[in-house]
Amino acid sequence: MAKRGINFKNLLTLVSVAILVGVEFLGVAVAAGWALAGLFGLSQTLETVLMTAFGALGVYALFVFMRRAVTVEPVRG
Repeated sequence: MAKRGINFKNLLTLVSVAILVGVEFLGVAVAAGWALAGLFGLSQTLETVLMTAFGALGVYALFVFMRRAVTVEPVRG
């Protein structure tokens, strides 16, 4: 069986998409936590908790997105 190498074009595409989409997901998530805390007049601690919780959701969304992106743009082969 032949050894399959790394497809650097697909790898570069996936890294670029991860950076672009990851920054957008995290930016929107943290901004949503900040905005909701400000809207409801929550304390600084609750604002930090909301931003952290939404940030974790953003990281999870990036993980799911990248897992699906790797199936479309395979790195090996």
